[in-house]
Amino acid sequence: MIEGFIRVASATPKIKVADVSHNKEAIIKNIEEAEKQGARLIVFPELALTAYTCADLFHQTILIDKAEKSLDELAEETRGREIVVVVGTTWYTDHKLYNAAAFIHDGRILGIVPKKNLPNYGEFYERRWFTPGNEDVRFLKHRSKATGEIYEIPFGMNILLEAEDLKDFVLAAEICEDVWVPETPSTKHALAGATVIANTSASDETVGKDSYRRELIRSTSARLVAAYIYTNAGDGESTTDLVFGGQDIIAENGSIVKEGKRFETGLYIADIDLQKLDQERSRTTTYPSVSEELREKYEIVRFSFEPENENVKKIEPVEADISSEGPVHERLFAEAADLRRYVDPKPFVPGNQQERTRRCNEIFTIQALGLKKRLEHIGCKTAVIGISGGLDSTLALLVTARAFDMLGLPRENIISVTMPAFGTTDRTYNNAVTLTKRLNATLREINIKESVLLHFRDIGHDPEDHSVTYENSQARERTQILMDIANQTDGIVIGTGDLSELALGWATYNGDHMSMYAVNAGVPKTLVRYLVKYVADTSEDNALSSCLYDIFDTPVSPELLPPTGDGKISQKTEDLVGPYELHDFFLYQIMRFGFSPKKVYMLALKAFSKENQGDSDNAEIYEADEIFKWLNKFYWRFFSQQFKRSCLPDGPKVGSVAVSPRGDLRMPSDAVVALWIEELKELR
Repeated sequence: MIEGFIRVASATPKIKVADVSHNKEAIIKNIEEAEKQGARLIVFPELALTAYTCADLFHQTILIDKAEKSLDELAEETRGREIVVVVGTTWYTDHKLYNAAAFIHDGRILGIVPKKNLPNYGEFYERRWFTPGNEDVRFLKHRSKATGEIYEIPFGMNILLEAEDLKDFVLAAEICEDVWVPETPSTKHALAGATVIANTSASDETVGKDSYRRELIRSTSARLVAAYIYTNAGDGESTTDLVFGGQDIIAENGSIVKEGKRFETGLYIADIDLQKLDQERSRTTTYPSVSEELREKYEIVRFSFEPENENVKKIEPVEADISSEGPVHERLFAEAADLRRYVDPKPFVPGNQQERTRRCNEIFTIQALGLKKRLEHIGCKTAVIGISGGLDSTLALLVTARAFDMLGLPRENIISVTMPAFGTTDRTYNNAVTLTKRLNATLREINIKESVLLHFRDIGHDPEDHSVTYENSQARERTQILMDIANQTDGIVIGTGDLSELALGWATYNGDHMSMYAVNAGVPKTLVRYLVKYVADTSEDNALSSCLYDIFDTPVSPELLPPTGDGKISQKTEDLVGPYELHDFFLYQIMRFGFSPKKVYMLALKAFSKENQGDSDNAEIYEADEIFKWLNKFYWRFFSQQFKRSCLPDGPKVGSVAVSPRGDLRMPSDAVVALWIEELKELR
């Protein structure tokens, strides 16, 4: 698969109780359809060949013999196919019957994994028919009832399938109840190196059980840092006393990538990211190394997805409908368009409104508690903030107000300083004034035009030269004023710069780059917007809400260049450095997972496509050339501006990505970007 992805499928076919031939044909149809769609692994429910609800029919030899023969026939159907099948079946050996999961591929049964934890409580009576499985693997001599071929099959819980032609694909299996117990087999599987866990399940429906099941699978994938494919029995099982509703789940490292509909049968396909799992295990130092001692207790079955025999029945996968213009390599369009998973264009912002509200409140609390502790520790009763009427300073002021409330300090001790200059517009000025007054902070207005012009004369700079000197002189003048007012009032300066600006180095060194405590340092720009909107949505002060909504709609700008003739903002940050939602997406993929430029670009093509977002308005749609342009810009700025991040003031981390030199990012200021840019050039 592409860039570390592999396509997997979870299938719940409509079966008939004890009708093994019917069930086999239903399974084959799902295999064929999954392969058409490019899947390399498909998982079926527990006892899918016979049905889970056969009860005492499991004592009938005719049923057990038919199941074994059908499994051999099913294996023969996989000959020449590039797909691994995991199917639930009975398995009889040494006078005992087992509830098992069979690995089959390219004409053979590669392994039989028996279920260890057999429920025998409530509605379950599995010990009446089955024997618990053992971890130890032994080899069973097997004659195929489909072809007559004789070969050995490993039998036992400790079996791993390793793909020789796909790095990081290591498959293991457990069965239904195995994942519900305190010490799950999958835990040992993962410690032995498994990256993908298949679970053939038959979990009946009771009220509320779906939520518990979903959280169980999601959290198991997170704990194991693995992909987890949970396939559940559904329509067709006996309803004498129970109902089985399906609910297939494909999870990856704590996220649900795909979930089937309850009370429906179906085939559910998604791409899982093996490279991401490998990166996550690598960077999480508490995740143990693969235990060689443990692996010695496992049978490692090595195979290749590519069939070795000539009797190929392979069905050609459906080709993605790709059309592209321009210089970007067509393969990346195909990879992005064909990727079977949703790629969140705003990974820092929860898409669900309820979750977003909860998260915003949590982030505000983290920011405020960080500032509260700092003020408490130094005995400081005053805070100084440069208020511009923009998003970042607004958030900093809101956080400071909450911290003061926590400490029982009067809000008038928050000194909100507005410093109009050459680029200030009426809109931002009025919002800064209104915001300060509605929060009951103390407003100070200091116009810096005269002092900056005097500085221009001192250094011999022409005021008509709107270069970086023109801009940075204003930024540093503002910081000097804030620092001096803090000295006057025995206070500290609260920094306003956010995580996105720090990643891009979009700050004036020793200007807005500097403060005594940077409350926004862990908050990316895309999230800043929603935090401000959250306060607007929840505030009972209508005037404050109205002001915050207008700030939310104001273009991001440092306002260092003169406004347009009609008094509007002329200097829009995103016109200069690029859209922040793109940069935040790049930052997340690069910092959180260490992905290569090629993979980041491919994921961005998917994330910011119309097909990925559907009818939602979650993000803008960007063309490939625009994404490529700003990704180049991101890498250049991220590497060249590290020196600014090397001396950042303190500030709280609020999410999984941060750039503090004392925390998440230990990066040399002189690192060369050439390697990353070279890979981007290869795309052209």
